[in-house]
Amino acid sequence: MAHSMRPDPYIPPSAGTGWKDTATRYALVPLRIFLGVTFIYAGLDKLTDSAFMSSSGQGSIGEQMQAVRDTSAIPALVDQALKSPVGFGYAIAIGELAVGLGTLIGLLARIAALGGALISLSLWLTVSWAVEPYYYGNDLAYMMAWLPLILAGASVWSMDALLSGRRTRF
Repeated sequence: MAHSMRPDPYIPPSAGTGWKDTATRYALVPLRIFLGVTFIYAGLDKLTDSAFMSSSGQGSIGEQMQAVRDTSAIPALVDQALKSPVGFGYAIAIGELAVGLGTLIGLLARIAALGGALISLSLWLTVSWAVEPYYYGNDLAYMMAWLPLILAGASVWSMDALLSGRRTRF
């Protein structure tokens, strides 16, 4: 019995494909753009906000972590961040920037998406855990938004596709 196999998503579409195949191939591009731009903006916003990048004071990462410590799902995680709030702030900001860039240009897209999901998970378990009802907190929705990109990667308009195409030619 012959089984049909879906073509490799990194292979450019042939001229005979229909609009459904084309729509399927490009379906994750808007999600990549949204998440990539959002995480780049979030990282840059943190890196350029001097009030945020301090261990204490109004609007600081230290103050935010102190405020959520007792209501988070994992207070021990917040305690680790409170040992060096500025270092934690830089780690989150640089992580968001790297995830956003990787997602937007599609370089190591699955790894970038996994990083985005882990950042969103950590923020959900700490910062937005106590938000009621739960769907008012956006970190859980972001975490779920990363899952299709973890599973599918960036098949079109991406460095991954470009590099994959170059490997198959040689």
